[in-house]
Amino acid sequence: MKTVVIIGAGRGGTALLKLLMETKKMEVIGVSDIDPQAPGMLIAEENNIETQMNWKDLISPKIDIVIEATGSKDLIEEIKEVCHKDTTVISGTIASFIFQLIDEKESLIAYMKEHGTVQETILNSTHDGMIAINMHSEVTLFNDAAGKMADIDAKSAIGQKIGKVMPASQLPRILQTQKEETNQEQLLDNGRKILTTRVPLICGTEMIGALAVFRDITEIVQMAEEVTSLKSIQTMLEAIIHSSDDAISVVDEQGLGIMINPAYTRLTGLMPEDVIGKPATADIYEGESMHMHVLKTRKAVRGVQMRVGPKRKDVLVNVAPVIVDGILKGSVGVIHDTSEIKTLTDQLQRARQIIRTLEAKYTFDDIIGDSDEMKVAIEQAKLAATTPATILLRGESGTGKELFAHAIHNESERKYNKFIRVNCAAISETLLESELFGYEEGAFSGAKRGGKRGLFEEANKGSIFLDEIGELSGNMQAKLLRVLQEKEIVRVGGTKPIQIDVRVIAATNVNLEKGMNDNTFREDLYYRLNKMPIFIPPLRERKEDLPELCIHLIHKLNQDYGRAIYNISGEAHELIKKYDWPGNVRELENVLGRAMIYMTLNEHVIETKHFQHLPTIEKGTVESKATSHVLGSGTLSEQVENLEREIIINTLENCEWNKTAAAKTLGLSVRNLYYKMEKYNIEKNFTQ
Repeated sequence: MKTVVIIGAGRGGTALLKLLMETKKMEVIGVSDIDPQAPGMLIAEENNIETQMNWKDLISPKIDIVIEATGSKDLIEEIKEVCHKDTTVISGTIASFIFQLIDEKESLIAYMKEHGTVQETILNSTHDGMIAINMHSEVTLFNDAAGKMADIDAKSAIGQKIGKVMPASQLPRILQTQKEETNQEQLLDNGRKILTTRVPLICGTEMIGALAVFRDITEIVQMAEEVTSLKSIQTMLEAIIHSSDDAISVVDEQGLGIMINPAYTRLTGLMPEDVIGKPATADIYEGESMHMHVLKTRKAVRGVQMRVGPKRKDVLVNVAPVIVDGILKGSVGVIHDTSEIKTLTDQLQRARQIIRTLEAKYTFDDIIGDSDEMKVAIEQAKLAATTPATILLRGESGTGKELFAHAIHNESERKYNKFIRVNCAAISETLLESELFGYEEGAFSGAKRGGKRGLFEEANKGSIFLDEIGELSGNMQAKLLRVLQEKEIVRVGGTKPIQIDVRVIAATNVNLEKGMNDNTFREDLYYRLNKMPIFIPPLRERKEDLPELCIHLIHKLNQDYGRAIYNISGEAHELIKKYDWPGNVRELENVLGRAMIYMTLNEHVIETKHFQHLPTIEKGTVESKATSHVLGSGTLSEQVENLEREIIINTLENCEWNKTAAAKTLGLSVRNLYYKMEKYNIEKNFTQ
């Protein structure tokens, strides 16, 4: 269990305290606030949690997590300096967001379980009997309606051989023939006559069993045998129809409505005057009239999908002819409402999509571009997704390499397993090895008891995306080469190799061939990674994609900004096409976003005037700020550092805070740039 200290007991800190008190994986052991009467302080005291007005009195090396809930950026930095290096310091906003995600995920799982129960209830509430068997003729489904018709306890039938439960069942024959049998009359052992449809159950290309759906027609058959006139049949059917919870309609031999029941009105919204005496097509919103089909063929139909009535209800229709002494007198239709099942199915599909977005979010449908260059890249990626080979995505910063990595994973057989993303340049070399390969207990000072699984182990059976692969040190290159060659990893501080099955998708925007010539990138690793290279073209080489790409980004930005922009003018398009977009799609999105910010709420088309604040677009070149440094007091080292900080800040601004592009401009590695930004405390929202 993780130990937590909360600094700040106001509204945000109190909310976090209440949330953490409900979880079993974290324990709040201290709360601090300068106001002893703050609500969070009072709640902590009621629950025997230590409170201090000076937060430093709560800090110790045993603390796992410190949450800063005051919103002060300066306090965050001070907390980091005071806390032990193994203590994680996070802001209250980030913590609240993480816990909300966890809470939403748990609510979603509970929601799916609840609706799974609803579906089971629906199956047991239907009047149609349903029996399913597996390939060993063992009963896997036996609903309540089937039990009532066959005089068998439905629950006791599950798991037994169908031949023992119902000797007269013909389901085993379907396992042999693998053919559907529709509208088959069958006599049960208790004398009931049913009308049944038997179908093979196929999952993908493999047959997994057989299903029978049937309905008791004993009373209908007896009626047809005993009553010789349509009037008598109508009189007897009327009582049955009106007492049924299933929607029923009856037409005469001409296809004119002669009877409906109250359940029919509830389902379709049509009153008797809308149907009686009217053609059988009067109730159909979408589909063919099964009454007219049955009157023409004199054969019953079952399980036909259509939409009926002004409510456009999704239904399944079963229609049978009424024949007296060989003379066709009309037809009877039974309508089953499937709209609720369809709604539940749609909700389940949406839930699956939501869960999937917690892993790999994008598919090839999210990649915009009809240019020949982009089509080639997409086709290569789709082909690569079907193979187990290591993939190397190459392209400039902002071209969408991570988008391709997501899509390749979701197109592969590994899509139901984890997709792990790692930015090799954003993690220091000392941490990167333990993050990728994990570590054993006692491997180094502060190592977690029991050790820790690395990202390669987490991605087992799935995919791992290694971005900025060209920034790896020689030592890490050697270890990665072993993973690719031997399909195994060794944890830090361990000696036992661990077998893994991981698809590696690497990406780089640097020239690896030049790195080999400069001896900064291993040649053997290059050939291991370069089995399936995919080159993603920069935006300047596929400007014909700009119109479609702009529309796609505008729709995305509309959701982010709450706007209703729907297009970009022709003049604005021409202006955009004149620019070479060194930052590629990422820069295009930033430019469009800033243009939308400067638009009024009643403007819905981006015009050229909205780019007037963007010298980058107007001049077609990236303007560089004049870097000036006024000499002042201080040592030579101090003045050099001040000048270096100013140069880095100006370069980052000119590059739209694209760190890869800035590092390239400055002639630094991305890791070195991150180091200098941390050294000079440079952030995007900084104050010089």
